[in-house]
Amino acid sequence: MFDAIAFAGGGNRCYWQGGFWDAARESLDLAPRLVVGASAGAWQAAYSLLGLIDQVRPTVISACGPHLANFDWRRRSGSPTWFPVAGLYRELMTRTLRGDALARINALTDFRIALARPPRWLPALAAPWLGLAAYQIEKRLFAPVHPRFGRALGFEPEFVPARAMASTAELIEALMATATVPPIMPILRIGGRIALDGGLVDNVPVEPLAAVERAGGRTLVLLTRRYDALPEVPGRLYVEPSEPIPVHQFDITDPEGIRAAFALGQRDGAAFAKAQRVSASGARRSATDPGA
Repeated sequence: MFDAIAFAGGGNRCYWQGGFWDAARESLDLAPRLVVGASAGAWQAAYSLLGLIDQVRPTVISACGPHLANFDWRRRSGSPTWFPVAGLYRELMTRTLRGDALARINALTDFRIALARPPRWLPALAAPWLGLAAYQIEKRLFAPVHPRFGRALGFEPEFVPARAMASTAELIEALMATATVPPIMPILRIGGRIALDGGLVDNVPVEPLAAVERAGGRTLVLLTRRYDALPEVPGRLYVEPSEPIPVHQFDITDPEGIRAAFALGQRDGAAFAKAQRVSASGARRSATDPGA
C-alpha cells in the first residue's frame, strides 16, 4: 500500500510509532521498499521491521521507573554521560538487535538512517550546541513540520544506508549517532566524521521519499507530535497522533508514559488501517461502478 515510510524523531514519543506499526502492519500489508528514520524514530523502524515489539515493549517499560534518576552527576549508572538514558538506550539496542539483525532488515527493505553533519566552519565542540539551540528556537517560535534553521547554519543531512553496513554492531552505532543530542547523548563519529541527531537538519526525514513520489509511489510519514497544519505533497500522507503523547522525550522515570505511548499508537494504527481499508474499498467500488 505504501512504497516508502519515514519515521520522525521525538525521543520516547516515538514508541507511538512502534504501536502504530504493530496495529497497522498486517491489515495493510506494510512492506515498504524504502524506510527512513531520524533520531529515535530510526530505532522504532529497526525493531518494527523485525517484528520485535513484543520484546521491546516489556523491556523498555520494566527498565524505567521512579527509582531511577534522569540526571546522575556521579555517573553511578555507568552511562557515558550524566544522563543514564544514554547507557540504557545502547543496552536496549544491544539486547534487541543481535546476530543477523542487520541482514534480516536488509532483506526486507532499503533502510536509511538520517544523520546531521555539522558545518565544517564550526569547531567540533560548538556545532552540537549551536544546532540544538537553532532547533529549539525554531520549534518554539514556529513549530514547523520541516525546520529550516539547521540547514541555514550549514548542517547537512546524510542518509546512511543499512545495506552499506558490515555488521549489526555498525547498525547500532548509526542508530545511536542519529540520536546524538548533547549533553544527553555522547557525540559519535560515523565514517570518520562527527554525526549528530538527524533532527538537527529535519526531524521528519522525507528527503529520500521524493524520488519514490516522483516515480508515482505512495509514501507515509509517521509523526510524533500534533501540528497546526500538515504539508500537502502529492503521493505523501502525513499521520500524526490523535492526541498529544503523554511522555517526555528522555524521561526514564515514567514507565506508564511509555506504556501510554505504545497504547495510543496501537489505537491510532488500528483506526488508520480501518480508514484505509474503507477508502480502498470505496475506490474499487467506484472503479467497477462509475455511478456509485
